[in-house]
Amino acid sequence: MRPDGLPIWTSAAMPGHLHDTSCARELGVTAALNWSAAELDLPALADSGYESTGHGIKTPIKQPTDGSRLAPDNRAYNQLLRGLRWQGERGFAILIGRWKTLRHTNISKHSGPPCLRMRREMRLPSGRR
Repeated sequence: MRPDGLPIWTSAAMPGHLHDTSCARELGVTAALNWSAAELDLPALADSGYESTGHGIKTPIKQPTDGSRLAPDNRAYNQLLRGLRWQGERGFAILIGRWKTLRHTNISKHSGPPCLRMRREMRLPSGRR
């Protein structure tokens, strides 16, 4: 997400039955994020659904299966991660709220280019259209 609230990159539509991680791997997103972490010291922050996607994608540490409590350092790590991730989540919420087409996306080759539909529905920060 750019500082002005616009996405850095979007992909073509993927089948709805695929998990986000599968799509990210297929499109090379996880490889790019792991590269940016290794080469640019710029890790990505993700939720627990992206566990095991690589060293460059930081995910929360899950609760132990035996029911024991997480160690204090792991709890602190999760708290710090949540404290950083909210900013990206807020940016995404603004994006969804601003671009009505992202709330009800249905790509059809007969309904015109997606970029034009998105531009028509985009709500600018000032409230203008």
